[in-house]
Order: sequence, then C-alpha cells, then structure tokens
Amino acid sequence: MRLTDKQCQAIRQASNEIFGENTVVIVFGSRIDDSLKGGDIDLLVELPSAIEKPAWLAAKLSAKLSAKVSRLMAGRHVDVLLSAPNLAQLPIHQQAKLTGVTL
Repeated sequence: MRLTDKQCQAIRQASNEIFGENTVVIVFGSRIDDSLKGGDIDLLVELPSAIEKPAWLAAKLSAKLSAKVSRLMAGRHVDVLLSAPNLAQLPIHQQAKLTGVTL
C-alpha cells in the first residue's frame, strides 16, 4: 500500500474526529497497488450506525483530509465513500471491501 504510517494515522485520526471511534476506514483503488505511481486516495468509511447528511459528512472528511493529508502527500485528492446501515450499498462498496486494506 502506498501510504506511510504517518499518513494512515492522519486518516484514522480525522475519521475518528468526525465519525467516532467505531469507524472502520478502508483504502481501496490505486493506492493499494505498490506497482503504480500517483493517484488520489480512495477511502471507504464504514459506520456502525445510521447517519444524517451523509454527503455533507463525506465532504467534511474529504476537506479535512485534503488539507491535512495534502501536506503529507503533495496535494493528493481524497475521495470518501460512506457505508452505514441507512445508506444504499452500491457495487463500489462491495469492490472496496473485497480489494481494500483496512487502516
């Protein structure tokens, strides 16, 4: 996986600040392939409880991580996908769970 321990820690910390300690964060997409270069950071954030305003919360985490992780990753963009009991599960959720790496 092409993230440092410091970057992983920053991602976990920001996720916990917004969603709480029971949050599971999975990195998926090009960042898990060590043979590739560049690319954004794709995250699946799994929440144990239903949430309100998922788009706003995903944007809030993405902005926080973009600001925080950008300094650590030379401006890489962060995409956030949420999974919660009250949200529809799309094929991308399943793909992220199957291929991703839990932080």
